[in-house]
Amino acid sequence: MKIRTRLTILFTLITATIVLVFAFVIYYSARENREREFYSLLKKEAITKANLFFNAKVEIEALQNIYRNNREILNEVEVAIYDSGFNLMYHDAVDIDFVKETPEMINEILTKEEKMFYQEEWQVIGLTYTFQDKVYIITAAAYDQYGHNKLKSLLKNSIIVFIISILFIYLAGILFTRKAFEPVSEMIGEAKKITATNLDLRLSANGNKDELSELANTFNEMLDRLENSFEAQKNFVSNISHELRTPLAAIIAELELAANRDRKIDEYKIVIQNSLNDARKLVRLSNSLLDLAKASYDPSEISFKPVRIDEVLLDARQQVQQTNGNYKIDIHFENDFDNESQITVNGNEYLLKVAFANLIENGCKFSNNSRCSVSISVNPQSAMGNLSCPINLEFKDTGIGISEADLLNIFNPFFRGENKDFSEGNGIGLSLTQRIILLHKGSISVASKQGEGSTFSVEIPQA
Repeated sequence: MKIRTRLTILFTLITATIVLVFAFVIYYSARENREREFYSLLKKEAITKANLFFNAKVEIEALQNIYRNNREILNEVEVAIYDSGFNLMYHDAVDIDFVKETPEMINEILTKEEKMFYQEEWQVIGLTYTFQDKVYIITAAAYDQYGHNKLKSLLKNSIIVFIISILFIYLAGILFTRKAFEPVSEMIGEAKKITATNLDLRLSANGNKDELSELANTFNEMLDRLENSFEAQKNFVSNISHELRTPLAAIIAELELAANRDRKIDEYKIVIQNSLNDARKLVRLSNSLLDLAKASYDPSEISFKPVRIDEVLLDARQQVQQTNGNYKIDIHFENDFDNESQITVNGNEYLLKVAFANLIENGCKFSNNSRCSVSISVNPQSAMGNLSCPINLEFKDTGIGISEADLLNIFNPFFRGENKDFSEGNGIGLSLTQRIILLHKGSISVASKQGEGSTFSVEIPQA
């Protein structure tokens, strides 16, 4: 069932309930008023007839004739008068005697002085009447034909109006929900037009600060992210295909040339060494891609724990020097650390080591002297116990530097700048490093001048 239909039904039910309660209150009030007014009428009739009987001394036959004559055209009140000894002194029609008074009833009326009750559908009132210091009991009974007819008419009209109101409310609900959901229907139509081939399309927002406008803006922001993700994925696939094709083509060419004719052992060794170098490039590229994939995970899927930055940095230096024995890496501590919490972050040890190793290796391979210096410092406020300050790391080299044009794209995946001829690489390292630092809620920036070297500054918040 659509939301529009559910809202229409819910709107109809709520309004119908309100109308029903309103109609019930009116009917109940009308019924109570009729009953109360008719009891008041019975009381007046009883007292009037008692006055005629006692004060005016009207003959009993005359009173009874009046009753019988009126009874033929009206629901005349039947009145009976008793003394306190249960002796009947007057009755409008003894042969009818609808009330059938009993000594118990008379005694109860004497005790309470007034009693109102129903006998079948007839209303009956009993009350005391004092005349010449004597107490008499009067009962009056009648059926309120006019009042009941009015109640039946009110009930019938209420039911008819209620049914008509429900139909009207339901139709109004359909029109109301249709009008209210027009923007949603338009958004659905626009969303159906958006496919993988036209992710540039967007939902139209009405410019108001309502929920639908907020939904359209949120959806458009999601489409922006999807479009960027698709574009990045296309570029990634294109770049990785190119990066994989080059070493594979080199390996195949080397092996085909070696297989075409017999060669000397030294020549075969050269072919094997070249193929081995190309295979190592593939391994490094694969490892970089795997690390890039790990750094792109949802942070909730990555294991974080307290890690000492100095230990990770020393492990990264050792890893780089194991692969490149001629690299010289200096680490300087700018502060004295009184406790390890000042140099501890909440992070993933493996990913941080990958990021630091990339920065160290870049600093060494783009320097003529293959040297990189790393300094680590903490804001003085942290040393005084304010553990909210970040840990600062600077990776410096005195190499060839980076041009201003390349600095704009240095962190883009697979980007190779003007210095690509100085040293080989695949353009993944700095992009991977930036993702890892951002994953740890840190920041990375670079300052460089061609011919003088580069400095990469990293800030990571303490645990």
